[in-house]
Amino acid sequence: MGLQMSTLSTTRVTREASSSRAFAGSQLFPKDKLNNKLTSTTLSVIVPVYNEQYLIEASLERLKVLSESPLLDLIKVIVVDDGSSDGSAAAIESFQKSIGSRKRDPKFSWLWLRHEKNCGKGAAIRAGLSNADTELVVIHDADLEYHPGDLLRMVEVFLLEDADAVFGSRFMSGGYKRALFFRHALGNKLLTFLCDLVCDLNLTDIETCYKMVRTDLLKSIPLESSTFDVEPELAIKLAKRGSRIFEVPIGYSGRTYLEGKKINWKDGMRALWAILRYAISDRIYATDESGGEILERLNRAPRFAGWMADVIRPYVGNRVLEVGAGTGNMSVHLMPRNLYWATDINPHYLDYLVMLRATRPYMRVAFTNAMEAESFPKEQSFDTVVCLNVVEHIEDDVAVLRNMWHSLSDGGRAIILVPCGPWLYGSLDNALGHFRRYTQASLVKVCEQAGFRVEQMLKFNRPGVPAWWLNGRILRRRTFALGQIRMLNLLTPIFRIVDPVLPFPPLSLIAILRKETTAPAG
Repeated sequence: MGLQMSTLSTTRVTREASSSRAFAGSQLFPKDKLNNKLTSTTLSVIVPVYNEQYLIEASLERLKVLSESPLLDLIKVIVVDDGSSDGSAAAIESFQKSIGSRKRDPKFSWLWLRHEKNCGKGAAIRAGLSNADTELVVIHDADLEYHPGDLLRMVEVFLLEDADAVFGSRFMSGGYKRALFFRHALGNKLLTFLCDLVCDLNLTDIETCYKMVRTDLLKSIPLESSTFDVEPELAIKLAKRGSRIFEVPIGYSGRTYLEGKKINWKDGMRALWAILRYAISDRIYATDESGGEILERLNRAPRFAGWMADVIRPYVGNRVLEVGAGTGNMSVHLMPRNLYWATDINPHYLDYLVMLRATRPYMRVAFTNAMEAESFPKEQSFDTVVCLNVVEHIEDDVAVLRNMWHSLSDGGRAIILVPCGPWLYGSLDNALGHFRRYTQASLVKVCEQAGFRVEQMLKFNRPGVPAWWLNGRILRRRTFALGQIRMLNLLTPIFRIVDPVLPFPPLSLIAILRKETTAPAG
């Protein structure tokens, strides 16, 4: 029902600031790749192993081709024995001893993990991923069906393009493959078609093992599958995150069942179920302290965002700074402008914003911590600061508003949206990281302490009050049901009509503030 949209961008900012890729001040994100071409990178190779005693040593030996390329400065190989019941553990130990007796390759590091019982490929990937600390990560099967030399072609795409993920396709022209299993190929094409339908992509090989992804991005995605259904899950969730996915042709030497092939029709059925499951799921953010998973769910209500934008648009000028832009759900409604800076503290949100910038030359993207004045864009003159559902996440709200005051030109406006009604504070506010809900009087007080003159106070979203009270105060929920979000989006046109006439306080207050020429005290 009528809920409160939140960017959640400044919740518990200390942790986020430490993981922000060391963005400094108003440095644009990312660096201009035309002038700062990367020529090499680092790669983690996760090798899930289950009952591959005869092939695992040869498979790992093949990886040495990676060190011959100048494209890679460091290769970290993470071998995960997923509870093998054959002689795989002994074979892995034998390989460990063999590399220990050789001259050390400075590019390679090795990590050996083992599950006491078989948990599945997805579980092995999660275990390996938790130990990956390079720029890129890829999965390499423990058999001999894939050729590690193709990984270098995939790395090259990351160095040439603004890629988030690169898939190695066995079905694109330019590679080679062993001719086997027509019915398997049909099944693969069916799964790829259905996954493409869900993702609105034109991938050619959804079941490929070779999926190379930026490590920080992959770590921010909750991988839930334990078996081979991790393949469609990963593709669908990357697509839902708006990732830039590329494909390159690779070679493939498939093996027969007599040679040890394990995948069968049951895995195909699991993949079909996974496509259906993840098509309707919105769990595309790992749980974090910035509330990314909640923000993504709220983004399912674009009509609500449009309503909010319509309310504040008359007050927005032509040189705009948005503090806490999140994934840009409000930014897109307020653009175009002569200049529009969309800022946030969360690096994953900045990824979204950079993609918006590609077709908007007037847009800038930067890391900004609302609590730190030095992180605001320097040498810029803004006539408007937009800050929606951010101030309530910060303990010292006056200091944050003062930072916004200083970023405005004389006579400029700040548009601040905050939650209204301390009596409504409940489990939802706690889960979202709200320090407080405001009254009209308390909001006026902090704005004036920051040096602003309150030009106008708008009351927004009265229809949302009953739903917030029910969920946060009575049912004590800590998240929003997806059905509620969809209902909110459906009913927003009605809410817009009845909002002014409902006889109770609003869910949110919007303060239209003016910067006077006198500097604020303190």
